Amino acid sequence: MPSVSVKICGLSRPEDVSAAAEAGAAYVGLVFFEKSPRHVSLNVARALALEVPVGIAKVALVVNADDAALDALTTTVPIDVLQLHGSETPQRVADVKARYGLPVMKAVGVADASDLPALDSYAGVADQLLVDAKPPKGADLPGGNGLSFDWRLIAGRRWAVPWMLAGGLTPENVAEAIRLTGAAQVDVSSGVENAPGVKDAELIRAFVAAGRTP
Repeated sequence: MPSVSVKICGLSRPEDVSAAAEAGAAYVGLVFFEKSPRHVSLNVARALALEVPVGIAKVALVVNADDAALDALTTTVPIDVLQLHGSETPQRVADVKARYGLPVMKAVGVADASDLPALDSYAGVADQLLVDAKPPKGADLPGGNGLSFDWRLIAGRRWAVPWMLAGGLTPENVAEAIRLTGAAQVDVSSGVENAPGVKDAELIRAFVAAGRTP
């Protein structure tokens, strides 16, 4: 089987970009959400994006961003994918795709079986799905909380577009998550940090290595 594609999200320093690239990540994520400890300014994000080697997709994570914010982001930072991680509707996803001409990844939080139909709805408009753990009520962050969900809920399920598994993944559990879900892509943020927002190069290497199928 081919190797699983890995996304390292929430990078904030040049050494994080280097670590992700050297480990073999397929995607790197930059967070544009001020409540997050991984938030970066447009200028910092631009400098980081310019350090990303060719062939690695640069993903911008935004939460319910309006057109003005997306205009500023897309004109300042050279990105490849927009990740919508808020409560954006399918219509908003379609509108963002049309306005910016970039692939759109829509994050959908899952806690139980009642959350699964939303994945089908977004699969009709998004270019990719990010199947994440639903944050607890009242949480400040829509993702990056280090929480997972019952992976058996999506075992064997497939959608019309590529999808990525997220939520509570670590170097220790990612292989099991892939085995249970059949995920071809995985996303990690807090699981490769030694403090909130501070990535650890050794954990990044360990995560990518563990995610590779034999």
